Amino acid sequence: MHQPPARMFERIGWSWFFAFLLLSGSSAAAWAQVTPAEVTQLQVERTDEGVLLSATVRFELPQAVDDALAKGIPMFFVAEATILRDRWYWYDKRVAHAERHMRLAFQPLTRRWRLQVSSAPIGNSGLVLGQMFDSRDEALAAVQRVSRWRIAEAGDVDPEAVHNVDFRFRLDVSQLPRPFQIGAVGQADWYIVAVRNQRLAFEQAK
Repeated sequence: MHQPPARMFERIGWSWFFAFLLLSGSSAAAWAQVTPAEVTQLQVERTDEGVLLSATVRFELPQAVDDALAKGIPMFFVAEATILRDRWYWYDKRVAHAERHMRLAFQPLTRRWRLQVSSAPIGNSGLVLGQMFDSRDEALAAVQRVSRWRIAEAGDVDPEAVHNVDFRFRLDVSQLPRPFQIGAVGQADWYIVAVRNQRLAFEQAK
């Protein structure tokens, strides 16, 4: 006998509802194990050199990321900064955006760590700065600390206006080898993200 549409919808609806609860519970359990990343310090100053940002990000490497690094698989981190100028009559105006790409790799032959930094994804054309470290902790500390990073020209920011600075730090799994990208999708072990927004009125440094 043909079921009334309402009854059929009710049965399908409850099936989806219980499936959603099951998946949500599994996801919640997985994400509950994520070690949170946090921007513990953020400072922006306007100088003759430009708008300079300093920040410290605190996080622990998940075991899967740590294991991959130990096997010589490089990890990619990205810091992004966006300056928005307040406008009461319209959406805030984006006046500047900057990116800082970092490639961290362990070199098994020398037992040393190499950190490369660039304003564009590593491997693309552009200036890439490199630095060597004797230990994992030293290299990771360099990844977590940004010092006097120029994110805009001084003239891009009106010292009389109020601005927001959106700062975001993340592990960029899109630059990993293809098999790792596939394995990282939806996995909490590969999730490192820290975000902080700070409302600022820039003052000319003295």
